[in-house]
Amino acid sequence: MNARMAKVVGVWLMGESEVNDCETDDGTIGINQGLLVKRCRYLEESKCASACVNSCKIPTQKFFMEEMGLPLTMEPNYETGECQFKFGKSPDSQEEFDAKNTPCFSRCPSSGTLRTWHSKSSEVASTQQQCGLME
Repeated sequence: MNARMAKVVGVWLMGESEVNDCETDDGTIGINQGLLVKRCRYLEESKCASACVNSCKIPTQKFFMEEMGLPLTMEPNYETGECQFKFGKSPDSQEEFDAKNTPCFSRCPSSGTLRTWHSKSSEVASTQQQCGLME
């Protein structure tokens, strides 16, 4: 139900998507509990991994957990522009750490200069290869 609603109400922001099956917290496959955004407009327009992680992925996951009581894991694919939503699956701490440490895209509009603006977290390792918006 959540995936179907997200498909209907999120098309204007995310683009074309399809409902699919995905793994849930209990290890079972949730029928129609996933949503694959085929080419995320937000990611495509921002051209920035940090904007994706800090302005979409983390806040959306937090909203679903805190406001709706529903775990959600979002898995952006920076190579294809897809994003897999997994309703009923809690974010894994290692995957979240890895997401925050995604390298800058060559086309990143910040050129790596705004990392400190986005996150004050000391969890993020500082290397020059990481996006400037994610430190």
